[in-house]
Amino acid sequence: MAGTEYSMPRAALDKPARLLIAVAPFYRDIADNLIAGAIAEIVATGATHDLVEVPGALELPTAIGIAERLSNFDGYVALGCVIRGETTHYETVCNDSSRGITLLGLQGICIGNGILTVENRDQAEARADPARMNKGAGAAAAAMHLIALTRKWGAPRKGVGFIPGAEELRIAGTSKDTPTA
Repeated sequence: MAGTEYSMPRAALDKPARLLIAVAPFYRDIADNLIAGAIAEIVATGATHDLVEVPGALELPTAIGIAERLSNFDGYVALGCVIRGETTHYETVCNDSSRGITLLGLQGICIGNGILTVENRDQAEARADPARMNKGAGAAAAAMHLIALTRKWGAPRKGVGFIPGAEELRIAGTSKDTPTA
């Protein structure tokens, strides 16, 4: 199957974005490669980033959820690695971390999921290495594309009929200020 993948062109943003890279560095060398790939992609897109580490992959969705509520990032990159072991803990960590990321994404949060779920260390090293599969960059690129879509669909609205114009971005929900007539 290798060699049949398609990579979208780099996301074009109207203004720079700010991303949070949340990483679970259980396998430090693999995490460092994922981080290097993500940072290179973010910088190439003209965005900025912060980095935070959490104890494990299960904590990544929680950390991103907290950051979304308490900070002002445009998007997030979740990085980590889960290698199959001898117990069913692998399935729990893979399924629950992925489910948490997906649930946040369904709420409109722009997240690139770079949590590797692999059978062995060789697979992890190949996927994390920026010179090979570069999944860290892929996760950052996914977040950037979602930011671009959010900005496209959540663009400032112009007044139509009885609806006043607004300078703020409206994605969903109610206005931040009290409407006047």
